[in-house]
Amino acid sequence: MAKARTKKIKFRRSLFWDVNPAKIDQKKNARYIIERILDFGNTDEVKWLWNKYPVALIKDVVKTSRALHPKSRALWSLMLR
Repeated sequence: MAKARTKKIKFRRSLFWDVNPAKIDQKKNARYIIERILDFGNTDEVKWLWNKYPVALIKDVVKTSRALHPKSRALWSLMLR
């Protein structure tokens, strides 16, 4: 079954303060995007994330990311059980 199309999202400057949000490639920079949204995203961004990326990738980022804040990792580890 095909994954539902996700609407295009305009990334907030405050979420990606260190890069130009308009130049982020959602495919190439998936891990980076997932880390930022899991750490600092709002409800709409988190919903978008769940529709955009496979759960397996999100779980892998939570498990292996060195950039994810420890408190965010603990929360998302519980949520992904």
